[in-house]
Amino acid sequence: MDAGPDRSEVMPRVVLEACLSFLARAGIPTLDITGGAPELHPDYREIVVRATGTGAHVMHRCNLTAMQLPNYDDIPELLAAHRVEVLASLPYFQARETDAQRGEGVFQESLVGLRRLNALGYGRGTGLTLNLVTNPVGTYLPGDQAALERDWKRELKRRYAIDFDHLYTITNMPISRFLAFLEERGQTDEYLTRLANAYNPVAAAGVMCRTMLSVGWDGTLYDCDFNQMLDLPIAATARTIFEADQAMLGGREIETGPHCFGCAAGAGSSCGGAVTAALVESGHSPCRNRSASVR
Repeated sequence: MDAGPDRSEVMPRVVLEACLSFLARAGIPTLDITGGAPELHPDYREIVVRATGTGAHVMHRCNLTAMQLPNYDDIPELLAAHRVEVLASLPYFQARETDAQRGEGVFQESLVGLRRLNALGYGRGTGLTLNLVTNPVGTYLPGDQAALERDWKRELKRRYAIDFDHLYTITNMPISRFLAFLEERGQTDEYLTRLANAYNPVAAAGVMCRTMLSVGWDGTLYDCDFNQMLDLPIAATARTIFEADQAMLGGREIETGPHCFGCAAGAGSSCGGAVTAALVESGHSPCRNRSASVR
């Protein structure tokens, strides 16, 4: 959303210790580690070992390229050894679209990362889970996740002999870089209207802020990563991981804003992809027809 090589924030040791302590103390079942590129953190390996040692299911979100750097080429084996679920960002199953969104040569580098994960057993029925994450390019909602997953599995296997478990589609949120894109083109109101007109109450019941707590690099607590980008901390007396209280957090009221229509539009959008079955994008969405985590 707003990561890049010019960002200097690094979660300090005292925040890491507070996160791991709360994870164990509260019995939270899932730790979802994200960045930027989380493997670049100097204590990343220790985080994985200690978090899995609590019995938590650990998820690692990556861009498939950072782990190929010389100082981090041991990360895939570390993830496999501790049975960490991998969620890898990949804009498309072809080079042109991927490189247009992420930069020249990124697609080929991503293929190298995927092949290495496959060689370790990820995405190949061994219990090592490899999921891909994509979002549309432009001002429209994601297509049907199940249909797209079938297409991606067929094409990545046919073209590159690559396997994965699931494809997650995530709606473009009108914040940070994408909001700047909308503002430059005078499309902000149009896009927000599209999201609001596609509101789906079934999707709203399954949005990630209902089961997830996002911990910022400095220990500030947020209802989701999007609120973190907007500097909207949780609506509670205790706003940092140092003051975290499970009962208080469980009863808190979620901070919302216009951007929240992005998670409740159409089939919905969460850190685990679509929330409901696919819906027709145009007009008002009918009422048709994941796990708790800490970031």
